[in-house]
Amino acid sequence: MAMAHRAQAVISNMEFVQFHPTALADEGLPIRPSNARENAFLITEAVRGDGGILYNLDMERFMPSYDERAELAPRDVVARSIDDQLKKRGEEYVLLDISHKPTEKILSHFPNIAAECLRYGLDITQQPIPVVPAAHYMCGGVRAGLEGETNVQGLYVAGEVACTGLHGANRLASNSLAEALVFARRAVQPSIDHMNISKIDHSASSWWPRPVAPLLLGDTVLNKVIRQTREVRKELQSIMWEYVGIVRSTSRLTLAETRIIELELKWERYLFQHGWEPTMVGLEACEMRNLFCCAKLVVSSALSRHESRGLHYTIDFPHVEESKRLPTVIFPSQLNSSWSSRQLHKQQIC
Repeated sequence: MAMAHRAQAVISNMEFVQFHPTALADEGLPIRPSNARENAFLITEAVRGDGGILYNLDMERFMPSYDERAELAPRDVVARSIDDQLKKRGEEYVLLDISHKPTEKILSHFPNIAAECLRYGLDITQQPIPVVPAAHYMCGGVRAGLEGETNVQGLYVAGEVACTGLHGANRLASNSLAEALVFARRAVQPSIDHMNISKIDHSASSWWPRPVAPLLLGDTVLNKVIRQTREVRKELQSIMWEYVGIVRSTSRLTLAETRIIELELKWERYLFQHGWEPTMVGLEACEMRNLFCCAKLVVSSALSRHESRGLHYTIDFPHVEESKRLPTVIFPSQLNSSWSSRQLHKQQIC
């Protein structure tokens, strides 16, 4: 998404981020994992569909007080309900209990979940599972037509990077599989046709400086840059979770926008003060650059939607407004204040 944005593609509906309501909460496991997980381990909603019940840490069932469908409510409702419980009670996780079901049924239906929990001393046939919401799927992205085409000639998109309109404001179950397969299939022939009729100007590659590995910095400086980048990544993740999460407000989104810009400029200054060049490429720096760009796209989109619809819920505009059903759109030339988001025609670093 960030690369497409820098290539001047139109971006749409980035405020619609789905949170899976029940990721395994490491804080509640009898044996804590020795290393923090890079990605959350998801406890499938089939556990709730099979009769799993959500409790707070006092073993009080809470979902019926939020929605008449209780544990069978849609993901976004369950995620917001858990989030509300955690904030009201000052706790880090809730409990999902399936232990009242027969042991054989649990182990046959959820063998991977049972095995993963048992690694950390938790037997789901006897004990409840500690769970917490986690960011899961992006419904927005690069705006695509019916054949995956974008406003950038020759650029086609499919899957989670694309905003196809298939989800609307709320992803349901495996719509993402349909999105990936259908639009990837549709994009094949048009992209081949485009390639066959295009005249490729190979001299165009000379318009841009060649990317270089940061070897000239030396191991000591490069390691310092990598360590700092990893710390900045954690801080950005914290800002996004705290201020741009499941329940939003205009003031918190505005604060997030300010803090992200400040953190981004601070990180970029650190890099360039240590000899980093705009054309240098390294895994951590490239990912960090793209994370900053996407974070700003999400916040900008969220601030522009003055209603609560699907996955975007804000306390300042808590209701659906049919007059605001239109998608949010970020056109080229916006969000160009930094190296991370600067688009190609404004690539020069001052």
